[in-house]
Amino acid sequence: MKLTLITLVSSTLVCMMSTSSLTFAQEKTELQYFRQNSKDGLNVFEAPKEKGGDFEKVRVFVGGDFALQFQSINHSNSLNNLVELGSNFNLPSANLNINTQLADGLRLHLRTYLSSKHHNEAWVKGGYLQIDRLGFIKEGFLDGIMDYTTVTFGLDEFNYGDSHFRRSDNARVIFNPFIGNYIMDSFSTEAFGEVTVQKDGLIAVLGLSNGKLNQNVVVNDNSDNKVSFYGKLGVDKQLNEDFRFRLTGSWYLNHGTTTGSWLYGGDRAGSRYYHVLDPLEGNSNDFEGRFNPRFKQMTAFQLNPFLKYKGLEFFGILESVGNSEDQGNGNFTQLSGELIYRFGATEQFYLGGRYNTVKGKNNDSDPSEIEISRANIGGGWFMTKNVIVKLEYMNQEYKGGYSATSIYNGAKFNGVNLEAAISF
Repeated sequence: MKLTLITLVSSTLVCMMSTSSLTFAQEKTELQYFRQNSKDGLNVFEAPKEKGGDFEKVRVFVGGDFALQFQSINHSNSLNNLVELGSNFNLPSANLNINTQLADGLRLHLRTYLSSKHHNEAWVKGGYLQIDRLGFIKEGFLDGIMDYTTVTFGLDEFNYGDSHFRRSDNARVIFNPFIGNYIMDSFSTEAFGEVTVQKDGLIAVLGLSNGKLNQNVVVNDNSDNKVSFYGKLGVDKQLNEDFRFRLTGSWYLNHGTTTGSWLYGGDRAGSRYYHVLDPLEGNSNDFEGRFNPRFKQMTAFQLNPFLKYKGLEFFGILESVGNSEDQGNGNFTQLSGELIYRFGATEQFYLGGRYNTVKGKNNDSDPSEIEISRANIGGGWFMTKNVIVKLEYMNQEYKGGYSATSIYNGAKFNGVNLEAAISF
């Protein structure tokens, strides 16, 4: 805790000094083709093809995210072997964001987790280079193509599904209407490259990654590394002033037994619910509340509808992930639906609910199915575009074929969370 507080204070001072020295630059120039890290970034998915500001010279933009929760959750299971949870504050989390406009249509992003649930120390989450113009090669080079095309590569989160655009990324919680992320949380940071085309409301993404969360060049007798292929097709239309419709379908394929298993376990920051289902004896799991199938030779599909009519919006997930027959032919299905109503002069307030379930089996040899379900009800207030306070009640239950000695047998946790956050 002492180290974390020192880290937060020193990081804040660095940000303040950096912001002071860069004030003129940030007032005069906007980042190009960029999702704003504020309320203005709500319901923005792929990086927009609107240019934003004009390029004058290399500019560095320093930003951050800071989040703090007050948690009051109870938990139980059939074994009665869980730690006692009280009502108190969790350790604050913080991000440092550096975005650099390198040239017209050429932008660099780097995010560092200054403090997180799973890592108290600062470490780099990832970064990428985004190319929306090729004028640095030759003035006007392929402008007709680049009017609709974005090329992104780096070691960071890649664009599988739409759910990762609405999740909390450590301290960047401003786009998530609730506290927790989805039960089967499709998010990973891998070495990747992708091409995105957006034209007249149509969206196409094609990309590949090396399928590895922890990068390593060492090969052993068990190595079976294969490239992961992923993509997305969809439509996003503002049909009139009041009604927007978006529908996308995404896929992720990997046939390597030592790669491709990180899609639902790639967030090293930890889950948003602290110490739930921690055993009295044994190690704490910083990722409880989520479910990772840990499949090898994985094939995943995600379908996402999004509708917004005036202040009312709906976002859904229909997702299926399976293992190959050689690896046991397991399969899990995730369903999620959330209904949000935003109101106020600038839609600064919202109320809503989310219901999320995961159901399936690990392999054919184990016929028993497991089911995890979570309900969230809550609301929030954007005090400014950069400051949010949100409150939720949540209830999560585990059912199905868990063994009598499993910590998940008859497990459930529920309670109230209050979260306050700043993003800029």
